[in-house]
Amino acid sequence: MATTTTNNDEIQIGFVENTDDLVQAFDCQIATFGRQTEDSIWRSSNPGWDTPEGRDVGIKHAINRWNSVTKDHSGNPNTIFLKATVPDEASPGGRKLVGYAIWVQHSAVPGHGEPVPNEAQRLEASRVIHPHNETEARFHSQMCVSLYKRRAEVAQEKAATDQPAFLVLDCCIVDPSYQGRGVARQLVQWGLEEAERRGGLEATTEGSVMGRRVYTKLGFHAEPAGEVVMGSIEVKGCIKCLFIVLRVGGTKGG
Repeated sequence: MATTTTNNDEIQIGFVENTDDLVQAFDCQIATFGRQTEDSIWRSSNPGWDTPEGRDVGIKHAINRWNSVTKDHSGNPNTIFLKATVPDEASPGGRKLVGYAIWVQHSAVPGHGEPVPNEAQRLEASRVIHPHNETEARFHSQMCVSLYKRRAEVAQEKAATDQPAFLVLDCCIVDPSYQGRGVARQLVQWGLEEAERRGGLEATTEGSVMGRRVYTKLGFHAEPAGEVVMGSIEVKGCIKCLFIVLRVGGTKGG
């Protein structure tokens, strides 16, 4: 995996280095997914996100994930935490985080990447997030299963091929104050270049309406299956989210 950073004007792309980066990254998620887009999946994944206690729990989960990264048979980390920073006007010589992305190498073949969680594992994880609300836990699990269904299918399709791994843009967030300045493009471009460095892996993502404009400009194309509508009558007032599976590079399918 490349260790150099991209410097385009004042934006720098690098690796998350410490827990302070993850605190800033979670605050960026609050501003974007919590308040700007009101993303129902993110909100359900981070109950109480708009309270000090919920924020602390969300940060703790992010730190635990960062500390639990596994590696593939070549020694590459299966999960990559990226940050985009710009000069911090409030701290001469310092930098502040304005964007954040997670890339995950998935595979159904041991040693080639992280396996995609199955339905039972999704429900178990959802019950950890919502330990006292079985209805919300099942709702959250259903959303995740629907959203990542194609990801799991791609992993199985590739399992019998010469290239059983693929790189997934798991999330990409840019602070609302810095959107439209090329931050997301650089976070995504870094991952596409990393996919090439790892032997020409295919890159995929579940693109939202907001994000897919950036993704398609960088070569991602939509699968013919169309949009996945997230939502359920089980929870009143749910804000439905639209996602579409996008793919680029590598060897498609099995």
